[in-house]
Amino acid sequence: MGGGNLSPTFLKVFKNALGNIMKGKSKIKKVMHEFKEGDLHSGSKKGPQVKNVKQAVAIALSEARKSGSKIHKKK
Repeated sequence: MGGGNLSPTFLKVFKNALGNIMKGKSKIKKVMHEFKEGDLHSGSKKGPQVKNVKQAVAIALSEARKSGSKIHKKK
């Protein structure tokens, strides 16, 4: 599967989208790892420890959005 037939514009858009996906995945992976280790706090490091998985997912998605990755908006 060579990339000979694909336009340069398509390749540029595809690479940007792939970069956004990977940025979001790495941020979510980092936050969920903190949750599993018991190091995830709501707010700052001084806030209470997160004990609910749904809250951890919400924090992970929020941080991924802040980092600039294209993740669907909250419903």
